[in-house]
Amino acid sequence: MAQVAFLDNLLREYLVFRGFSSTLKALDLEQRTEKDQHFRAERILEQFNNAVQASDLQALRSLWFHLDNNIFSKLEHTYAVAVKKLENSLLKYYLVTAYSSNRPEKVSEFFNKLAGDLQQQSEWKDWFYFPFCKNAEESPTFALFFTKQWQDTLLLSLRNFLTTVYQCLPQPTFVRAEQEAAHMQRLSEDNAGLRTRVLNLQQELNQMTQAAGASGSSLGGGVDNGARRRSVYRQQQSLSDILPFDISPPGHIVDDFCIIASEANSVSQASDAQARSLKQLIRNIGSGSSPVMGRKDQTTSSLGEKSTKRRSGSLGRSWI
Repeated sequence: MAQVAFLDNLLREYLVFRGFSSTLKALDLEQRTEKDQHFRAERILEQFNNAVQASDLQALRSLWFHLDNNIFSKLEHTYAVAVKKLENSLLKYYLVTAYSSNRPEKVSEFFNKLAGDLQQQSEWKDWFYFPFCKNAEESPTFALFFTKQWQDTLLLSLRNFLTTVYQCLPQPTFVRAEQEAAHMQRLSEDNAGLRTRVLNLQQELNQMTQAAGASGSSLGGGVDNGARRRSVYRQQQSLSDILPFDISPPGHIVDDFCIIASEANSVSQASDAQARSLKQLIRNIGSGSSPVMGRKDQTTSSLGEKSTKRRSGSLGRSWI
């Protein structure tokens, strides 16, 4: 309520600045006659009823077109059927009132101006007979529209519809100006706070990086800054940043198959030597010239001579 009054004062100042004196007088008059500073559907309904009772087709159509272009067109598509039905019922109410007021010229004027639009609607097919119908209030086709119950129901439906529409309409941009300004100010403050937080985080990250570099230099001694950065931000490196190890190639290239062949030759030579030694041993045993057997014979013969000499000597000593 306070916001609407504030905007009314701004509008009044604007009208004074532009010199719109008549518009300013009309605004002051409507503000004084308005009961509670809210837009009331009864005022629109009253204007419709006044146009119908005065048989003012131009005022009726102008008011409806204004509402249709500025309010009804902004509604959802599901309300289009209800809007069209209310418009046709309001026009029928105009015809019935003009006929009851004995104004046949207004009825003829209605069809002369709107026949081109109404003849395309099947709902108005029977109503083209209305100007030529005598005692139309007794006709089964038009009798319902002359009853007070139908007319009161139409006005009540129109009032409820307008009330619902005005309650659901969003506030105009002019009314939301202060709210939009406060919203933009709040967004600017949030943005500035987020930027300050980002700067603080960047400073903390730089301090952590410098601390890590200082600790790395004290421990490693000769490690350069580039190596420390690669160790700290290794997850950010690409394959192009990795340097190969400087390993010198061997002096000569040795074939593995050559090594395997030489090992096989040495094994075969050892087996041949063992076979020849076994054959020589068997040959010596078979010929009786075994060095082992020879040593045994020599030892036996020497032992026998020694024992004979002993016996002969012992016998001589004993005999003597």
